[in-house]
Amino acid sequence: MNETKYVIGIDYGSDSVRSVIVDALNGTEISSSVFYYPRWQKGQYCEPAKNQFRQHPLDYVEGLEHTIKDCIKKAGGEKIAKLIKGIAVDTTGSTPVAVDKTGTPLALTPGFGENPHAMFVLWKDHTAVKEAAQINEHATKFDTNYLKYIGGIYSSEWFWAKLLRTLRTDEAVRNACVSWVEHCDWIPFLLTGGTDATEIKRNRCAAGHKALWAEEFDGLPPNEFFSSLDPILDGFRENLFTETYTSNEPAGIISAEWATRLGLNNDVVIGVGAFDAHMGAVGGQIEPYHLCKIMGTSTCDILVAPNEDINHKMVAGICGQVDGSVIPGTMGLEAGQSAFGDTYAWFKNVISWPLNLLNESSLVDSETAIALKEEIESKIISNLSNAADALGDEDYAELAVDWLNGRRTPDANQELKGSIAGLSLASDAPRIFRALAAATCFGAKSIVDRFIEQGVPVKGIIGIGGVAKKSPYIMQMMADVLEMPIRIHKFEHTCALGAAMFAATAAGIYNTVEDAMQAMGTGFEKTYEPNLAKQELYRNHYERYKALGAFTEQHLKTIH
Repeated sequence: MNETKYVIGIDYGSDSVRSVIVDALNGTEISSSVFYYPRWQKGQYCEPAKNQFRQHPLDYVEGLEHTIKDCIKKAGGEKIAKLIKGIAVDTTGSTPVAVDKTGTPLALTPGFGENPHAMFVLWKDHTAVKEAAQINEHATKFDTNYLKYIGGIYSSEWFWAKLLRTLRTDEAVRNACVSWVEHCDWIPFLLTGGTDATEIKRNRCAAGHKALWAEEFDGLPPNEFFSSLDPILDGFRENLFTETYTSNEPAGIISAEWATRLGLNNDVVIGVGAFDAHMGAVGGQIEPYHLCKIMGTSTCDILVAPNEDINHKMVAGICGQVDGSVIPGTMGLEAGQSAFGDTYAWFKNVISWPLNLLNESSLVDSETAIALKEEIESKIISNLSNAADALGDEDYAELAVDWLNGRRTPDANQELKGSIAGLSLASDAPRIFRALAAATCFGAKSIVDRFIEQGVPVKGIIGIGGVAKKSPYIMQMMADVLEMPIRIHKFEHTCALGAAMFAATAAGIYNTVEDAMQAMGTGFEKTYEPNLAKQELYRNHYERYKALGAFTEQHLKTIH
């Protein structure tokens, strides 16, 4: 392949969307652009106290157009645009939305523009805790275990729980809702000019990990499963899907409207979408039995294994195992932590609260107050890390549990809360930060332990994402806790690179995803080796972490 060919990878995150133009020959980044969702930045349609987090489709559409146009402009304009052969998209998930018969999100139709229930329900929205519990209880009544491929526990973060709550909550949305669509399926549908909701190509990744789709069930569970859960769901299954597609396949060709809108040729191939972690694992050059940890606001932990090795083995308490959800023809297994970077951000916000009072102070003008606040906040985590690293190991009383946004894995329970113990008058900010950092690392260890306990070996760790790239203190601690090396991928925007690899495969530039990974992978920039001198220390603290977690979980049951 000597002819220059470019592809675009689009990565929709929680706060922003990033697009990259990548040379399909070698994975070199040509340009990138990021767009922060304006409505999300203002906190619109969200109620954190109620765990409600919604995003307006206009944030996604505006970001799509802005970043691609900006990437093309930065790369050299029209001459670059004509060399782009494919586009693929990853998104957070499960982040579904109610659509009408044309596949249009209800928030883009008359009467629903300001209705949060007509918008995308972000992955971290936990308003459907009750519905998830009902699904789990309901599933025990059937001879077929419809939860077997998603770890045995359905989560409030997922497709059906969010649909059921939305239909129950808003009659107008219920009456107008024809289908329920993941963000990563809707963007390709949009780009290909789709106008019929029944023709949306549903990706295997989202369908298998979040929507209970399985080949064994001939698709989704039968209508009886849903109608007997709540008559409001009767017949809804028929409005959804039976077939799924792996992300190496094309969703279609870019529509004339979007080709013109973006300044692209009208033969650009649009790939089937997937979740960010799964495409990110491909961008991070995942290998069998190496756990790829995508470390951002939360973590998604991805492992791939040969189908013949997994056979009929079911790993309990994870976020699912799906043939082809990561690499076609290979079993993809998903786990994760509901709060990771969010834990550090929460603590930063707590201790920086007095900075918010600067604007009210008569000692400094508002412009100076803002600049001072930004300067201090930008250095808090790095300064805390340095101070925590300097603490002596013998002075280690504080202990935390990392369930500040519930527990995703192992054994999902979004009603759980975090806890901090061992506090004294000597417990300052660095000591508490160290406890929180250790808690997130212990949470990661509990996931590794679950895989190993269930007969799936973990041979090494691959780290990608913002925390992996920017937090050496936390990465070294994680290597020490896991007692495994952690390789940090070189590419800055690994999820977008993974999407670009899928775009290159869908466009026919490569025959397989593995071929694209080999050609376009950019390698690793650093390896954190475990410090054996800390082995006993962290083994002891891990046992304390598990004991505090058990106490916390039991105490919550008591007070609720």
